[in-house]
Amino acid sequence: MKSLGIGEDECDSPDEGQANNLRDSIIEMDDFLQDPDNLDLGDEDSSDEEFAPSLYLRNVCANQCQLPEQSVDEAVLDFELPEPLEEEPHNLPAQRRVVSEEDLVGKTANITFNDNLLTLANHLSLPKKKCSHKDKQSGACPGARPFRVNLKPRGTGVILEWLCPFGHTVWQWNSQPTLKFGMQGGDFMLSMNILLSGNNYRKVALLFKFMNMGMVAEGTHFRLQDAYCIEPVQEYWEKTRVEVLERLHQKDHLVVLGDGRMDSPGHCAQFCTYTTIEQDSRDIVYIVSVDKRETSRNSVIMERECFTRTMDALLQELPIKEVVTDAHPQISALLNPERGKYKDWGIQHSLDIWHAAKSLSKRLLRAGSKKEHSGILVWTRDIVNHFWYCSKKADNEEQFKLMWVGVLHHVRNEHVWATGYCEHEPLDEDSGDKPWITQGSASHKALTAVVLEKRFLNLVKKFLNFRTTSDLESFQNHILMYAAKRMGYTPFVYKTRTLLAAIDYNKHNRRQAARNREGHKMYKRSYNKKSKNWSVGTVKEKKQYTYIPEIQTAILSRRIRSGTGLPRTVAMRAEDPRRLGLLAPVQPPPTSELVRVQVSRGNLIHGTPQEDATQ
Repeated sequence: MKSLGIGEDECDSPDEGQANNLRDSIIEMDDFLQDPDNLDLGDEDSSDEEFAPSLYLRNVCANQCQLPEQSVDEAVLDFELPEPLEEEPHNLPAQRRVVSEEDLVGKTANITFNDNLLTLANHLSLPKKKCSHKDKQSGACPGARPFRVNLKPRGTGVILEWLCPFGHTVWQWNSQPTLKFGMQGGDFMLSMNILLSGNNYRKVALLFKFMNMGMVAEGTHFRLQDAYCIEPVQEYWEKTRVEVLERLHQKDHLVVLGDGRMDSPGHCAQFCTYTTIEQDSRDIVYIVSVDKRETSRNSVIMERECFTRTMDALLQELPIKEVVTDAHPQISALLNPERGKYKDWGIQHSLDIWHAAKSLSKRLLRAGSKKEHSGILVWTRDIVNHFWYCSKKADNEEQFKLMWVGVLHHVRNEHVWATGYCEHEPLDEDSGDKPWITQGSASHKALTAVVLEKRFLNLVKKFLNFRTTSDLESFQNHILMYAAKRMGYTPFVYKTRTLLAAIDYNKHNRRQAARNREGHKMYKRSYNKKSKNWSVGTVKEKKQYTYIPEIQTAILSRRIRSGTGLPRTVAMRAEDPRRLGLLAPVQPPPTSELVRVQVSRGNLIHGTPQEDATQ
């Protein structure tokens, strides 16, 4: 939705504001879908509920330039790569303890090879000439220089030991500063930043394995994450959300956009995350996650539960007058002005115009897939564009319907009728590039049934404000950077990762367009394989992530102020959904029993050698 189609003649820089204006766009569709020979017309009863036609938006006011291409990674992982540090001489540091947050946050680190460390250590001359070890029986150790250097890897760091000829430790040096109770600062920072950067422990551990580097233990990582990282991230999110709400309190009429996201496809989803964005500022004002166990293990009603929690919270904080969602029937029932839960709040419910256009195109393609209705296919793109035009221009429901039914006259070459007329320019006799549909034919009757469908016409009033939730679609794609759908997370870690995605989105929501050395805006092209369409988007300034040190400081402060070491076990929080039981509706049998049953079934199917012999 943020990109624009490009023409072929001009080469002026497009205006970003005009290019991103939804009202200056039209619907495009693959020509492939308009050819009846490309659809299976033999099975009239078959329908794919998951089929989505290749629709895309094209801006009618854009120009083309020779621009670089933009990859998906560049769009999501959009941050400034660090410049290589200049080599500077450093003195060998003494052993350091972490006593404050400044001792770790913002400090630079490097990859060091053990052989290089040993080479350096063997060329160092310690200030001690003799071993200082004393024993009650033998007295002082007679060991003297040269001392032997021993290297012991520990986590992501390494410990160097200088040993006298009798094996006594003369001096130790750790490559990392250490926290109280012995945890290495590098281990702590790595584990914390795996979470803050949206990475996965197993993938980072595999990277370290290939690099032959030490790694934080898996149990240590997850205990550290649960004990120190979750609450500071939640507190920081609430702090930034208060700042957003203070800005929005100045408005009398607020329009919010809402949409839900499941953590995995189908009915096997465990989490549903519902996000709400304010229409003008595009700031996330609320985000909530619900575990399947909180809805009696029924994933179908998770989005409704998320929406209810969202509205119950926001209506107490903001003067919301309009809510824009997709056509979710349970949410539509909650916002019903006569019988819904929020009928007393006077909230107007609008539907996403983009989803409505896609739904209309699916119904048209389904109707045109029958052989006798194939005349509809060549008009599908025009009909969807006519719906788009009616939604933009109509001021009320009656005006929309008068304009909308005109498509039934236009497709049969009738441009003036009793109740209206086509608003396009007069057509030349030889300008028609599509076959007209005959009135009363099977194709015209099928098209009439789609255009005048009662359920569709009842929703017209929800299209008139011409709203879209495209920014929410972009954010939900951004969540994948922090909470991948193919990874498993505990409920609070999953919630924390979605909050990190929301913080990232809000902090970088107002980035300006990047400019080249001449001061001109920079653009990049991208190619959509599905629609076979090139588009161009504005390159934004690189993300700075200036808020990360503040979160790091809060997490490290929680560890320092705790006064204890890393707990061996982490207590389950009172509101943890895991207290409600397992995700499965039945208790699992013992593993030994499952193995026994599995083995017996295998013997029953394939037979053992003894059974084959007796047979």
